[in-house]
Amino acid sequence: MDFTFSDEQIELRDSVSRLLMTEAAPEALREIWETDVGRSPKLRRQIAQQGLTGLSVPEAEGGLGLGDMDWALMTQELGYYAIPDSLADTACIAAGMLAGLVPGHALRSTWLPRIVDGSCRIAVGHPVNPWVADAHLADLLLLPHATPQGLELHVVPGSAVEITPLRSIDASRRLATVQWQPTDVTRVTDGVIGQRLWDETLARGALCAAGQMVGLAQRMLDLSVDYAAQRKQFGKPIGSFQAVKHHLADVVTKIEFAKPVLYRAVAALAGAEKNLAVRVAHAKLACSDAAWSAARKGIQVHGAMGYTWEVDLQMFMKRAWALDAAWGDRAFHQARLADLLLTPELLGPGATFQATLSH
Repeated sequence: MDFTFSDEQIELRDSVSRLLMTEAAPEALREIWETDVGRSPKLRRQIAQQGLTGLSVPEAEGGLGLGDMDWALMTQELGYYAIPDSLADTACIAAGMLAGLVPGHALRSTWLPRIVDGSCRIAVGHPVNPWVADAHLADLLLLPHATPQGLELHVVPGSAVEITPLRSIDASRRLATVQWQPTDVTRVTDGVIGQRLWDETLARGALCAAGQMVGLAQRMLDLSVDYAAQRKQFGKPIGSFQAVKHHLADVVTKIEFAKPVLYRAVAALAGAEKNLAVRVAHAKLACSDAAWSAARKGIQVHGAMGYTWEVDLQMFMKRAWALDAAWGDRAFHQARLADLLLTPELLGPGATFQATLSH
């Protein structure tokens, strides 16, 4: 399986990176964190103008019509710059759910073009998430309702829900509990169709969080390397000491091992493979491990200063801790992996990648 990204994908990633490097510097993020809503409408508009909000929206609704593999690159950039916005929830997760409805559906034609131009926010709830991100700003919420047949999909306007905010260790991650009443008017799909949509949404949400954690891990590594090159002890940069080198090398290894696992899981999502759940669980665990390792080693390299507000490391560290529990915490994905790992068709060299037969 070829995980090489095309020149167009790399160019799009680089253009987004250049924008965020300028508009989402740590000092700007601190200012956004301290506002009441914790969001920057200006930054959101700039991201929409860059095309990121329309990345996976079908061309029929005005989007670029690209796939999940493109988001595997973009979510890393969102993580690297710790964007204070649940952008992926609207532009990737919600867009994927709406695009999964039948062509011509009223919700598709109404909301997908608004996702493209950045004029709406859509929050997504799921039973695996106790709280909903950015529910307080959402124009629309996609919410599940359990039935004996499966999870129904309900669409509820922001004005029709009761929001209870919850403080997060990550000041830019605005969470809330949502109280609402399912009705025939809000129901979009029954439990059978809805369950398929929600299963795919869980996979896409977990991979969005995993991609961001890879980006966060890389940023924390870069910050630690910079600090190790500047901080001196005994007249030498601490980065010259072997113990510090080992800490940083461990993080590099974790990141490089996590990336192919992430890309393999995204390929499974794009191909609707039957073993998708095990791929996603593996990716979420590997990327979480990389981010946690980068945070822990970064704090050690910074001499425990990384916890303090003045040091940039704490911003990325807190985001990694928050995302670790989003879309299934470690216990959830470990249990899924354990249940699926010994399934006979998943074992053996032939199960690693799809076999290609030549005639």
